[in-house]
Amino acid sequence: MTTSDESNDVLVGAIPESASGSRLDKVMPSVFPPYSRSQLQVWLKQGRILMGNGIPSPRLIVSGGEVLSLVVPELPSLKWAPEDLHLSIEYEDADLVVINKPAGLVVHPGAGNGSGTLANAILYRYPNTASLPRAGIVHRLDKDTSGLIVVALSERARGYLIQTLERREVVREYLAVVNGCPISGGNIDAPIGRHPRDRIKMAVTETGKSAETQYRVLKRFRSHSLLGLKLKSGRTHQIRVHMTHLGFPLVGDSLYGSRVRIPSQASDQVIDALRKFGRQALHAT
Repeated sequence: MTTSDESNDVLVGAIPESASGSRLDKVMPSVFPPYSRSQLQVWLKQGRILMGNGIPSPRLIVSGGEVLSLVVPELPSLKWAPEDLHLSIEYEDADLVVINKPAGLVVHPGAGNGSGTLANAILYRYPNTASLPRAGIVHRLDKDTSGLIVVALSERARGYLIQTLERREVVREYLAVVNGCPISGGNIDAPIGRHPRDRIKMAVTETGKSAETQYRVLKRFRSHSLLGLKLKSGRTHQIRVHMTHLGFPLVGDSLYGSRVRIPSQASDQVIDALRKFGRQALHAT
């Protein structure tokens, strides 16, 4: 478990008893999970990691239970530019903010998207996030997926949120509209990895990483269903891949082969809406 003092720049954590007999440099990531082993080794050499009042050796064999403190340096400001863009705030306190991201908005700058992203807007509204990795964003949503995304406003909150996500203590729920009508809800436990031929896509594959999705049918229509889904893991495109694998692709998901399905006796309004729906029908709740 890791805690922080009131200044938000010193993290304190205990080495787990299960690590007894291991080298310190190998167990540090389990004490401070937001950071990589290489980054922690650099900070250890800089004297930023203490055991008691001293700087321990990276080769120290630990017994378990020792308390470490990490003085987190102020990280360099991001090169991403703050931009005055609209944000739909669902919840906010001193440590975090929950934002309702619209479909079509990229989460952070990247190739081909140097500006106009959620991160640019966050940096404008919350300037202090410039000192946090990825402007405090601790998880992501695809560009064309709408819904709630959590942003940390302090290093303490960022570390805590990352730990809760890694321990799967946060339930990630979604709504989706799919082609077809599953008989009932269920649980999909199928590994996901890179598609063997199309590197843009993911696929269910024996060599992939474990992935599990729970789903339930909330409402049935003539040719479509509204589903509620819970993720037990967080693989790229997980819901889209799993539902396609079951034969119920998301409405509008052209990447995974979803085609427009027109119900019998559908009104002109429904037909027009289905044909113009240009993104996957997926919303994070």
